[in-house]
Amino acid sequence: MNRFHARLSGLARPATGFVSQPEPRTMGSFARGRQLTAGNFLFAGYLVEAANTPMWELPMPDPTFEQQLHGFAWLDDLAAVGDIAARKSAQDWTQGWIERFGRGRGPGWSPDLTGRRMIRWINHALFLLNGQDRAMSEAYFGSLAHQTIFLSRRWQSAAAGLPRFEALTGLIYAGLSLTGMDRYVAPAIKALARECSSQIDEEGGIPTRNPEELLEVFTLLTWCASALTEAGRTPRTEHLQAIERIAPTLRALRHSDGGLARFQGGGRGGEGHLDFALAMSGIRASATTGLSMGYARLSAGRTSVIVDASAPPVGAASGGGHASTLAFELTSGRRPLIVSCGSGASFGEEWRRAGRATPSHSALGIEGFSSSRLGGGGFAAGGQRELLVDVPRDVRVQQSVLNDGTSLQASHSGYVSTHGITHVRRLDISNDGRAVTGEETLHVLSEADKRLFDRMLDRSKLQGILFTVRFHLHPDVDAEIDLGGTAISMALKSGEIWVFRHDGTAKLTLDPSVYLEKGRLKPRATKQVVLSAVAMDYATRVTWTLAKAQDTPFSIRDLERDDPDDTGLIT
Repeated sequence: MNRFHARLSGLARPATGFVSQPEPRTMGSFARGRQLTAGNFLFAGYLVEAANTPMWELPMPDPTFEQQLHGFAWLDDLAAVGDIAARKSAQDWTQGWIERFGRGRGPGWSPDLTGRRMIRWINHALFLLNGQDRAMSEAYFGSLAHQTIFLSRRWQSAAAGLPRFEALTGLIYAGLSLTGMDRYVAPAIKALARECSSQIDEEGGIPTRNPEELLEVFTLLTWCASALTEAGRTPRTEHLQAIERIAPTLRALRHSDGGLARFQGGGRGGEGHLDFALAMSGIRASATTGLSMGYARLSAGRTSVIVDASAPPVGAASGGGHASTLAFELTSGRRPLIVSCGSGASFGEEWRRAGRATPSHSALGIEGFSSSRLGGGGFAAGGQRELLVDVPRDVRVQQSVLNDGTSLQASHSGYVSTHGITHVRRLDISNDGRAVTGEETLHVLSEADKRLFDRMLDRSKLQGILFTVRFHLHPDVDAEIDLGGTAISMALKSGEIWVFRHDGTAKLTLDPSVYLEKGRLKPRATKQVVLSAVAMDYATRVTWTLAKAQDTPFSIRDLERDDPDDTGLIT
């Protein structure tokens, strides 16, 4: 159906130029742009090395690789380079797309990819048209008109959420910018307002609970609002209110290093993207209390702790939902310390399933089980196969202020149906941010729970129910276990040293782990701190501390951002 409408749209009268042009707001990567001009095409976890080969003649190793090419987000990276070679690549590859696919053929004719592509074509019009002849200019504007009409007819077929926001933003951009296309603006504005009301909840969250996806939606909404204002139009109230709701949620999900918490399939976001989007929105920072999109935040001094304090997203069992309830991440200054393994989607199906499992998060897990069905069936970082248990719908959270810090206590019921066990996690952070104390309790509460727990204990031949508490470390953390096996020291690149200790009721080990992130060819090796213990009684408790033993030596270097060119594109 999309292809039929795509071809039919080609019969429409083409646009001949711009009425106005929105100010370019997309951010590209200079390093990725250099990689592209050198013939290194890294998309969706696949690297194709093909210098002097036109983009559309590349071998396509995966459908997602091909889709990312058709979305044209790589234009941002070439524009970040901005030299003659980058401009020529951008012009040649755009012209090649028009010639091969411009009549409605190919995988690029989905509403979300079309919206994404149009935003880039309009944003980088000067870059694309500089020095081009009349024939290329006419082909460019004709294709934009073709895609605009296609979007006006097919945006509703985009999946709700980010894909539909991309489609509508592209349609509004085109309607505001191109001659003869303004008739599409008003219906698109109205549709966007409806999507804001239905997809952005009162907490400023989205159904997937993916922080990086929320940032992308927020970015589209702020771009769109700015473009409408610059064109003399007023965004709908629902649109502006959605921006106002999302901004404080994103601030709550921002670690002290400026990156997002990596939960529910999301990454940390591009370098500087979060702060840039928040600044562009014009929404001032305000105090937030309670949960933000289901996440709890503890912060003090230079330390931020973000906890997944809700059930996994509803309806995500066939998508990218993660079994990460009560998992947390910790960042000290500009250096991540405790992390989640992240999404393995770009490394294949097996890694995708592994990344969703409970042991791939800094959380407590009963060995052989994930805390929800969303994480089941994959291979976790430790290598074991995860079995299915119930989604922990009963998640309870309480935050309180102490004399010497802030406390979070949360519980979930993910293991009640299989073992009769309720997990309670308590995290305390000191006022100066130099110490975090954790308490993990396995409670067996009701009489029915006790009978189930006793059966599982009998099945273990009274050896107890093995559980682990995992703390995945960022790859830049240099960790060593002491000779007695009672503590682990963790040195950050900033010079800080943190020390992990426990109460002696569990076995402490330092095991291999992985760090999964987009833009790399393979998972990065790292380590994880693991506490292993057995539950023998109706109440089992393990406590641990993470304390800063040495501060960062102050230097100008410590105030600077990490090298933005260090993207690990071909490592």
